[in-house]
Amino acid sequence: MRALLSEGPGGPETLTLRDIAEPAPGPGELLVRVRACAMNFPDVLIIEDKYQLKPQRPFAPGGEIAGEVVAIGEGVSEWSAGDRLIAALGFGGLAEQATVPADRAIALPQERSFEEGSALLMTYATVIHALVDRGKLDANQTLMVLGGAGGIGIAAIEIGKVLGARVIAGVSSKEKAAAAREVGADETLVYPSGPFDRDGQKALAGLFKDAVGPAGADVILDPVGGDYSEAALRSIAWEGRFLVVGFPAGIAKLPLNLTLLKSCDVCGVFWGAFAARDPNANAAHVEQLFRWWAEGKIAPKISATYPLERAQEAIVALRDREAIGKLVVTL
Repeated sequence: MRALLSEGPGGPETLTLRDIAEPAPGPGELLVRVRACAMNFPDVLIIEDKYQLKPQRPFAPGGEIAGEVVAIGEGVSEWSAGDRLIAALGFGGLAEQATVPADRAIALPQERSFEEGSALLMTYATVIHALVDRGKLDANQTLMVLGGAGGIGIAAIEIGKVLGARVIAGVSSKEKAAAAREVGADETLVYPSGPFDRDGQKALAGLFKDAVGPAGADVILDPVGGDYSEAALRSIAWEGRFLVVGFPAGIAKLPLNLTLLKSCDVCGVFWGAFAARDPNANAAHVEQLFRWWAEGKIAPKISATYPLERAQEAIVALRDREAIGKLVVTL
C-alpha cells in the first residue's frame, strides 16, 4: 500500500510517498481502508518534531480519518467489514490503510461523505470541550474567536451561535472575514500580520477592544498565539475566560497582572488528553455534535481537497496560515 512518510524531521518537502507493507489489526483493533484524511495544524508540527506526540519514524502524518473497515482484530464484536467510520488517530492517516482502536472509532452515517466525516472530530470536538467545559459559555455572552476562518475558528463560530452567544471573529484578510460571516459570525475584524512592536501591540489591543465593546469579551478562544494573545487578553471582560488552543503564531507570554486586573481565567484546552481521561464525557459531546450536524446547525467547511500525491500542499497551506476551513486529502 502507499503511504506518505516522515523519515526525518523537516517540513512538508521532506515527506516521501512510498509503498509499504499493509498493516494487520491487533487485538481490539480495526483495519481501515482510508478514504479521506483531514489535515490540521498539528500535522505541521509533528513532522518537525515540535509536537507533544513524537512517533517513531518512519510514520505517516494525518490525525483524523474516515474510511471503511477491511478486517477486524481479536476481541472486536461490534464492527463488521464494510462498516463506515471516522476516528482521531494522532498520526497514520496519510496511508491507504490504517489500524484504529475499535473503542476510538465512531460510526459514520450513510448520508455523510467520507470527506465531511474526516473533517469533524478534531475541530468540533475540541471546540465543544473548549466552550462548554473550559469556557462555560452562556447564552447572550460575548465570544471572541481568533483565527476565525480556520478549522477551529469556523467550528467555534458555529458552536458559539448554537449556544446563543454573540460571536466576533478576528481574521487576517477580507476573504477570511467573508467566510466567518458566512457561517454566522455577528461581527468580524481584520487584524494586521505580526510580529508587532510595542506600539503595534497597543494598536492591535485597541482593535480588539473596539470590536467587543466596553464590557469586554466573556470568552476568548485563541488558536493563534504569538503577539495576538496578549492584545486579545486586554479586551477580556471581568471574570472572563481566555481559552488557549494553539500557537501557529508562536507561544505567547502573558503578563499575569492582566489576569489580576480582570479577575479572569486563562484555561488550557487539550482535547486529546480530555478524551483519553474522560471518554464518557467526550462521547456525550460527540453525540451532541452529531445531533447538531443532523439538524444543520454545524457542518465541516472543506475549502480544498488533495490527492495523496499532493498532500504536502495542504500542510504548506496550514503552515503558511492560508487555509480557510478544513483541507482534506482523499485516497
